[in-house]
Amino acid sequence: MALRIEHVSKSFGNFQALIDVDLEFPHGKLVCLLGPSGCGKTTLLRCIAGLETPSEGRILLDDQDLTHAPAHQREFGMVFQSLALFPHLSVGENVAYALRIRGVDQAKRRKRAEELLDLVRLKGVTERSIAQLSGGQRQRVAIARALALDPKLFLLDEPLSALDAKLREAMQVELRLLQQRLGISTIVVTHDQREAMTMSDIVVIMDHGRVQQVASPLDSYRSPSNAFVADFIGISNLVRGTLRGRDTVLVDSRPIRVARLPDGIADGAAVTLSIRPEEVHVRPAQESCENQLAGQVSFVRDLGASIEITVRCGEKEVLAVTTPRDRPGVQIGDPVAVELPAAACVVLAS
Repeated sequence: MALRIEHVSKSFGNFQALIDVDLEFPHGKLVCLLGPSGCGKTTLLRCIAGLETPSEGRILLDDQDLTHAPAHQREFGMVFQSLALFPHLSVGENVAYALRIRGVDQAKRRKRAEELLDLVRLKGVTERSIAQLSGGQRQRVAIARALALDPKLFLLDEPLSALDAKLREAMQVELRLLQQRLGISTIVVTHDQREAMTMSDIVVIMDHGRVQQVASPLDSYRSPSNAFVADFIGISNLVRGTLRGRDTVLVDSRPIRVARLPDGIADGAAVTLSIRPEEVHVRPAQESCENQLAGQVSFVRDLGASIEITVRCGEKEVLAVTTPRDRPGVQIGDPVAVELPAAACVVLAS
């Protein structure tokens, strides 16, 4: 089912939670709404679900206008952050609750519940109480319950936020594999960049009620649309400079060549270079290289699988990440050359 969100805005009194959101989600994809707290992602999900009504704009599913349709008529499945499971019902009764409301007979309800619990790898727990389950198991029950009515759209509001880090990462993979197996169009709200990168086909990055970028996880990381996206998705070095010509940015009077330049930025304009730490190379000061800034090592952090090296270059700090095998022979206080490869430099309007 293709979902279209046409120029949707939502206000609560004088506060604008959503501002002219215009999106289209293709069928069968997993989309993550990503952004910091208060950016509007949960409000957008609630508008899609029918729990809030947009102040302006329309929401359509396969050209059917659902903007003012009640939530129970949309036939969407939803998993809330709190899970909202019924403690007085068994696991099977929780999963089959929507079927019971629809008047499906008991035998069919039980069969469907067992099928769904098997699907989420909880075979044999139908008669257990919710209190007997772990956090990850309860999460699976909530997912199974949301799938009971074969929803047209699957909506999840920070579904994994209450889990510990290790279980959360395992559930991210499980949820993604389940979505791919079912082929169901899914929208997940999260503030966790790693979660969005792991799970999604498409990432919608939001800030202050506006959409900042819509792209694949890899494109969001490698080609951020602005400084907010570059800083929010992973870690990025943001270095201010001035554009000179079509392939050079002056940073502290040093020329830094760039391989690509967005349209609409005039020569002499103030710009920001975004360079990911894993693309930065730190070399001893006596080793000359292109696209380099002079600096001094201010901090080294050994994380086992990776080494972080922070270099003070004038008034700014540049972070480099390397592997133990490729670690340069530098220590805190050493003068160094910081190489910013042209292909890794993304130019952003300041």
